[in-house]
Amino acid sequence: MKKIYWHNERFRIYQIKQLLDDNQIPNFIKNEFAIGAIGELSPLDAMPEVWLTDETWYDKATQLIAQFNLVPENTARWVCNQCQEENEGSFALCWNCGNSASTTANEL
Repeated sequence: MKKIYWHNERFRIYQIKQLLDDNQIPNFIKNEFAIGAIGELSPLDAMPEVWLTDETWYDKATQLIAQFNLVPENTARWVCNQCQEENEGSFALCWNCGNSASTTANEL
């Protein structure tokens, strides 16, 4: 068995587990319910982790996780045509008015 991934957000742990499950890579979550033991255990010992049950899948699993965690290429800031508010490039909608970034041509 080998630890492949850990994160303090349980949602991210479940995303990675599902990614591995979808690719038929045998895995399990360790410390899934240990968060309630913080105080008795150190926070690092109670952190949820994804482990592989078969280490031969390590390279494939690492590659899948790296692809999953890629930052979107379009990270240029943009200005909304509707309300003129500046938005981060990773936003698909204007945070202020909800206008779609695809209808906006003003990149900074």
